[in-house]
Amino acid sequence: MKPTVKPKPKVKQKPEYYALRVERQLDKLGYPVGDIDGDITARAKQALCAWRETNGLPVSRKGLSLNDAYSVLNATSRPAPTRSPGIYVNKTCQILYQIVGKTYKRIVWISTGGPGYETPNRIGKVWRKWAGAHESSLYEDAYMYDSLYFLKDRPGIALHGSRVNSLVKPYPDSHRCVRVVRPEIHQIFTDTPIGTKVQIYGEY
Repeated sequence: MKPTVKPKPKVKQKPEYYALRVERQLDKLGYPVGDIDGDITARAKQALCAWRETNGLPVSRKGLSLNDAYSVLNATSRPAPTRSPGIYVNKTCQILYQIVGKTYKRIVWISTGGPGYETPNRIGKVWRKWAGAHESSLYEDAYMYDSLYFLKDRPGIALHGSRVNSLVKPYPDSHRCVRVVRPEIHQIFTDTPIGTKVQIYGEY
């Protein structure tokens, strides 16, 4: 009799094995990852955090896990939102969702208020829009672009673009406003009428 040849056990790959494919798939589905190079940076972790939230998984800023990799790589489309239309700012992920109709129209990087200047967790409505560039009324030489003000009792707080995108950190760093990367803030500004819901939530 010929000796029985036992099949070799399948090697369970580490999460890093899937990193490049995961980044490509997240980018394809509209989750911004930054450089697509297989390196799970702070920006890629923001995208993963947003992926977890929009897919009903535990929300965190952790790196890539095998469960994350399987979830992302098995997906064929971005999930439909379960919330009403509006703008949602998740401080845990440092991500903004723009929901129009029944779809996530945009998922973009933001930076909320840093220590001592925390952006309050609130639900408001856009009550004022200021197109183009203007200097902050509170901080000298701080320029804001395409500002959307959403709390009437805190009139200095807005969603806005900054002079350069490098000011939109992957962590809380503003003076209570929500900094949004450009040109996405201009597109959001254009699509957002007065009265649009804005919700700030989560903890960094």
